[in-house]
Amino acid sequence: MARPEPVADEQDLEEGRMPFFAHLVELRNRLRNAAICFVLGTVVSWFFAEDIYAWLRGPLDNAWHRHPELGAETRMAFGSVVEPFWVYMSVALWSGIFVASPFIFHQLWKFIAPGLYKRERRYAFGFAFASAAFFIGGALFCRYLVLDNLYGFLLDYSNENTIPVLSLRDYFDLTKNMMLAFGGVFELPILIYFLAVTGIVTPRSLWRFNRWFIVLAFIIGAVLTPSPDVVSQVLMALPMIVLYNASILVSFLVVRKRDKAVGVPPA
Repeated sequence: MARPEPVADEQDLEEGRMPFFAHLVELRNRLRNAAICFVLGTVVSWFFAEDIYAWLRGPLDNAWHRHPELGAETRMAFGSVVEPFWVYMSVALWSGIFVASPFIFHQLWKFIAPGLYKRERRYAFGFAFASAAFFIGGALFCRYLVLDNLYGFLLDYSNENTIPVLSLRDYFDLTKNMMLAFGGVFELPILIYFLAVTGIVTPRSLWRFNRWFIVLAFIIGAVLTPSPDVVSQVLMALPMIVLYNASILVSFLVVRKRDKAVGVPPA
């Protein structure tokens, strides 16, 4: 049974609509605000860039110490005199995204909000906070639970005759890409919650797709992880499956509350 929309909801939606050029102005303002937050986050991160890089090296150091043939200390190399500077600059830039992510997500939701019903616009701040929390949480999950296993697997190819020469830039790029991938994957509950609130998906359709999503999660895990290490692939796929099923429950609660508010009997 279709959910009847009250007239007040349509009026709310109509009030939030803007002309095309007004949307462009709004987009410009939101991008400007997000850029300002990003620049401030980058400036703050620059003062801690070396400490952040040392923290990111933790999984490699742990894996290195499990290979005594490599020596007692992790050794990193760089191919040009300017590489360390640019690596630390990249650390500051990408760290700035994480630092500013609550404000960036808030600007994103503020841009989307005019196209929603009035009752849905109230969630903009909560969406922004939750989006940033899941994004950062996914990156931390990767840092503490995935990278140790990944670098341990990759260093297993070394021996007395094959000694790795690790590049500052290459190591940071791989670590950054992995953390960004996990941060993006952990945004799944927020996406599904938003789709449920706006009525685009239903708990029934999500549940029907569940078995296919399990297959899709392992395919995504195999594609996004840069090595054939099965454990790393599983560590990406399992959180996706858990988050997807948790999202089904959340969407069920959202739809039930919404239908109850407008008097639609449960299916």
